[in-house]
Amino acid sequence: MHISAERIAQIEARRDEVQASMTRADLAPEEFVRLSKEYAEIEPVAKAAHEVRRLRQELSALEYMAGGEDADSDPLMREMAQEEMQLIKSRLPDAERALALQLLPKDAADARPAMLEIRAGTGGDEAALFAGDLFRMYQRYADAQGWKMELISANASEVGGYKEVVASVTGTGVFAKLKFESGVHRVQRVPVTESGGRIHTSAATVAVLPEPEEVDVQIADSDLKIDIYRASGAGGQHVNTTDSAVRITHLPSGIVVTQQDERSQHKNKAKAMQVLRARLYEMERERAQSEQAGARKAMVGSGDRSERIRTYNFPQGRVTDHRINLTLHRLPEILEGPGLSEVIDALVAEDEAARLAQLDGVA
Repeated sequence: MHISAERIAQIEARRDEVQASMTRADLAPEEFVRLSKEYAEIEPVAKAAHEVRRLRQELSALEYMAGGEDADSDPLMREMAQEEMQLIKSRLPDAERALALQLLPKDAADARPAMLEIRAGTGGDEAALFAGDLFRMYQRYADAQGWKMELISANASEVGGYKEVVASVTGTGVFAKLKFESGVHRVQRVPVTESGGRIHTSAATVAVLPEPEEVDVQIADSDLKIDIYRASGAGGQHVNTTDSAVRITHLPSGIVVTQQDERSQHKNKAKAMQVLRARLYEMERERAQSEQAGARKAMVGSGDRSERIRTYNFPQGRVTDHRINLTLHRLPEILEGPGLSEVIDALVAEDEAARLAQLDGVA
């Protein structure tokens, strides 16, 4: 994708304009916040644009020197210029690609925190254990990224693991990286309870939803049906002693959220509303994206949670992501969390390549 000199000049000029505006003495606080946000967004783009412009200018100067247009030019200088030209030519494509990536349309939700929901699928107890393995994998990955993970609700299985677990993940670029994890994750292994040594296949579904701010999702009180009831199941001494569990039904969409992990009815309601907002925000995003993109399917899949996206094969020690045909024989490191970076980075790179190719097709 070739970015014109005019476009590069526009990017750098806008960065300088925003930077100058931020120093005005009469600037209102809310205007300073808006400009600061714009500057934070445009600065990395302008930096990439500057590098492309610098390399192109150097190349132009070197081509003049190497061409020997100057009658008094030194043959040795021409030879040095030609060598330097080769170096610049090898670096320029990477710089242009870095700028093109910066110019790709951003998903407005990429910078958002995310709601991570994991549910045991087919496979009974083994599926619940696998859901627990996935949750710990994401916990360790979040730690390695410097993110914070807060447990929202958990429905533990009697044998360990989870029938369902929901957590909020906050930090820098959370949704941008975790969004490719939505889908069906499949595990193939010999369960601890299997005496015959047979390999079982189980599954768990993962849903990653961007968390909106309250202003992003307006929910009318009249659209909500709120039921308060006594908590049940595992949960310590406070269970069954107070009516603290909350069930919220969003009448227009039919979405139902229940929360009973906290002792306080107020805290349970707040967490349930947090989950409800995330689900409603995701519904709106999917609607908007389907309108904009039509039937186009991204390189890494449509994000449909019915899709089997990844297989964790214990006997072979491998993890395969089916969307990009990536197989890594590093299953223990991936389940430990930090090793998941290699899979996620490959998915991000594939998505970027697909979007760059689409832009090239339009250009």
